[in-house]
Amino acid sequence: MKKNLIAGAVLALCAAGASAQTAVAIYGIADAAFVAERGGVAGNANKIIGGAASASRIGFRGTEDLGNGMSALFTLETGVRLDTGTLDAANTLFNRQAFVGLKTRAGTVTLGRQYTPWHNVLAQVADPFATGYAGGSKNLFPDSGANVRTSNTIVYSAPTTSGFTGQLAYSLGEQAGDSTAGRQIGASIGYANGPLTVSLAYNNKNNDVAAAPGVTPVNRSSGRNTMLAANYDFKILKAYAAFNVDKGFNSAPLANTGNPFGGVAPTASTDGNEILLGLSAPVGTGTVLATLMRKDDKTAFNQDARSWGIGYVYPLSKRSNLYTAYGKVDNRNGAGYTVNNNSETGSGDSAFNLGVRHTF
Repeated sequence: MKKNLIAGAVLALCAAGASAQTAVAIYGIADAAFVAERGGVAGNANKIIGGAASASRIGFRGTEDLGNGMSALFTLETGVRLDTGTLDAANTLFNRQAFVGLKTRAGTVTLGRQYTPWHNVLAQVADPFATGYAGGSKNLFPDSGANVRTSNTIVYSAPTTSGFTGQLAYSLGEQAGDSTAGRQIGASIGYANGPLTVSLAYNNKNNDVAAAPGVTPVNRSSGRNTMLAANYDFKILKAYAAFNVDKGFNSAPLANTGNPFGGVAPTASTDGNEILLGLSAPVGTGTVLATLMRKDDKTAFNQDARSWGIGYVYPLSKRSNLYTAYGKVDNRNGAGYTVNNNSETGSGDSAFNLGVRHTF
């Protein structure tokens, strides 16, 4: 009898301990598309891409209630190329996100590899394509590399208060002998009320490179991006708009770092701006997406560009959809902008996508 009571008590304690453990969820996206690219100096390109609309991924996220309004949380997310089954970043497992933090009534603090506030505003507020597909903002906006996500980062996310939200991010450069070299700072503030959402975002990259004692360090100007974005839901359609200003070295690196159109190699702008106008509208059982964009290069090269894109997303269920999209770029004065998608830089000035996406 005593043994049975002891066994029952142990089982009860184990059950209580299990209920207090972190709740972990597995999630992800499986996305693959046929992509046809035209207009590049290397000729036409037809290929299967894993992640034209949304980069394919698998992730783990968890939370634990610590009491008194506090909880611990973590996210580990790796990218995968669905066309080949390989990681989308060599020798890096959780290349997309890897962070841990604490959430309280005063806000959330997280540490690790995370999205920048600037990219969050571009993807969630400014771009109806959410930076994916052939018509997305990646064609002209500097949405690559450290503008998207950064390692060694501390992020504070404020709680929503009367419709206002905000984020602050600080990324340590971690270069020996120089506490500012490679450092990155970002911030955003937003307001959402009914059909209106508006956000202001800022990103600052210190491009200095530290050097060993006795060696002259490499000093460069900071790359700065400032963006105002908004969308408004008119019910019959949702309108999008964004204006972004780039200043300084590495503020607007070219997505395709080669020379996709031949001739004299294009030069990345260090002084310019981008404008985006877009919409999403229900048509039939699916949604039409469209963008118009302009790049104004204010340097002496004057390498301007214009871009437009259109797409259609057809839902098969709540988690699965078919999509198609087309994008076109018009380069001026030797500019080198290509039609990209969410996972790859393009090889030409036009591209067509036809794909399927499943979320879980």
